[in-house]
Amino acid sequence: AQGAANGCGGSGMMSMVLAIAAIVAAVLGGVFLTFSDFVMRALGQTSGAAGMEAMQNINRTVYRSIFMVLLIGFAGLSAVLIVWGLLAQSFSTVIAGTAYLVGTMGVTIFGNVPMNKRLDKGDAGVAYWDVYVARWTRLNHVRSVACILAAVGFLNGALVFAG
Repeated sequence: AQGAANGCGGSGMMSMVLAIAAIVAAVLGGVFLTFSDFVMRALGQTSGAAGMEAMQNINRTVYRSIFMVLLIGFAGLSAVLIVWGLLAQSFSTVIAGTAYLVGTMGVTIFGNVPMNKRLDKGDAGVAYWDVYVARWTRLNHVRSVACILAAVGFLNGALVFAG
């Protein structure tokens, strides 16, 4: 297969790693899609104070969840897979890893997390809630799409290396 021809060897193992990466990206994307599709809509329909309190509790709870382990751990794996993809000339793997790092982690770190911190402080008041829901959800759509693109790219890489 492609990896062996490029001196990267272990195409069966890489196919398995890429298949697992595709599954993890799909699972993470499913969580983001859940929020984009109905959780944020439901929270937005509550009174500002109730929605804010619920989202503050969600944000505090997520830090101690398997989701956070997957989210952060997968960033490391994606970075490794980008390097491997460059060496093996597996461009779908490079694109998949980049989609995850930029579209999911980048948006999370520079978009959603700062908003979550501001919401958690509570000093922005209920007036911030409507702005938060709209902007946070738009950013979350980006994270959903990035995870889906990553899943498709990693799956394509797995299929290529499965030969």
